[in-house]
Amino acid sequence: MRPLTEDETKTVFEKLANYIGRNITHLINRPDDPHCFRLQKDRVYYVSERVMRFATSVGRVELMSLGICLGKFTKTGKFRLHITSLEILAQYARYKIWIKPNGEMSYLYGNNVLKAHVGKMSDDIPEHTGIIVFAMNDIPMGFGVTAKSTADARRLDPTGIVAFRQGDIGEYLREEDTLFT
Repeated sequence: MRPLTEDETKTVFEKLANYIGRNITHLINRPDDPHCFRLQKDRVYYVSERVMRFATSVGRVELMSLGICLGKFTKTGKFRLHITSLEILAQYARYKIWIKPNGEMSYLYGNNVLKAHVGKMSDDIPEHTGIIVFAMNDIPMGFGVTAKSTADARRLDPTGIVAFRQGDIGEYLREEDTLFT
């Protein structure tokens, strides 16, 4: 377990900024319980500083996980968000899309968000921006990237793709054997 380097921090913050914007400051500057980012086996964790101090007494080989796993670095140096980061992303989300109950199962099976499934969406969402997908009862279901802006999405036909899925809570079941390796 080690702190992120400057380049790693920049890469992680750029990815997070795509979803939560300037709310990144709320992740770091928490007066109630300070948190930090740590790297363990190519995975980035968001962890309380108090818990991090306790984890220093555990060896690197024995330490499996620590805090909330935000994602992992690929071999090429890119950062990929994991579905485990959904709790943090949903809390500070800048742009949101709510899907109707008839589209929830389709989304959880790994499909993109279609216009027919959109119940409501945030105003002025730009094209190719990170969004958080919610059920109509405000349960976070996943995250993705918009295919069209809000204005363009309103003019789409019902089978048009509004957002590309990047992660959803159905991954826990579909990829349970490979998610945590």
